[in-house]
Amino acid sequence: MALVQFNLLPDIKMKYVQAQRSRNMVVSLAFLVSAVSLGALVVLFLSVNVVQKKMLSDADGDIEKYSKELNEIPNIDKILTIQSQLDSLPDLHQNKHITSRIFTYLPQVTPANASISRLGIDMSSNIMTIDGEADSQVTVNTFIDTLKFTTYKIGNEDSGAKAFPTVTESSFAINDGRVNYGLTITFDPKLFANNLLDSEGRPQTPTLVVPQLTTTHASANNPSDILFRQGEQ
Repeated sequence: MALVQFNLLPDIKMKYVQAQRSRNMVVSLAFLVSAVSLGALVVLFLSVNVVQKKMLSDADGDIEKYSKELNEIPNIDKILTIQSQLDSLPDLHQNKHITSRIFTYLPQVTPANASISRLGIDMSSNIMTIDGEADSQVTVNTFIDTLKFTTYKIGNEDSGAKAFPTVTESSFAINDGRVNYGLTITFDPKLFANNLLDSEGRPQTPTLVVPQLTTTHASANNPSDILFRQGEQ
């Protein structure tokens, strides 16, 4: 004989039961999320107030330990001073001026009939002073014009910049048919720089591009030709 069942619960009772189940599920999920959040909070609290404090304490202990070991090294202050000076040597080398280049530059721009008896270079103000002697004022004027119109190039790249932007005749006198002159010259600091590179990053020395206004000591090709005379500094 077949068993017959009858659902005697009204519809409203069924909906109530379903609502109870949904509420219980939501409460359970909320409780679970709250528990996870509380656990995360506890972990963060312990991390900040226990673990990090322990790490900072250990770091302070290590600093104190190694500082004590360093202080016990004999002459540590001198060693650190020397190390600091050694570290600064590359920068000092790159920033130093190569003033010896002036003995390459001057023969290229000085007329063959002019000589130099006194030379001064101030790297802080980029000013050069020259005192010397020439056969005439025309030679001195040619010297001045040559300096004014001389440019320079770095490697194979012509900068187009003037090597000696301003040239002033500071003194002039005639003595026994010879002309004594004095020049005050400003120069481009790159002429003596030690950190110039070409487009490929290779170190370069500036090269003067001198206008052919007159024969200079560099082109005179005379072994007896003397550019620097007594009194040179």
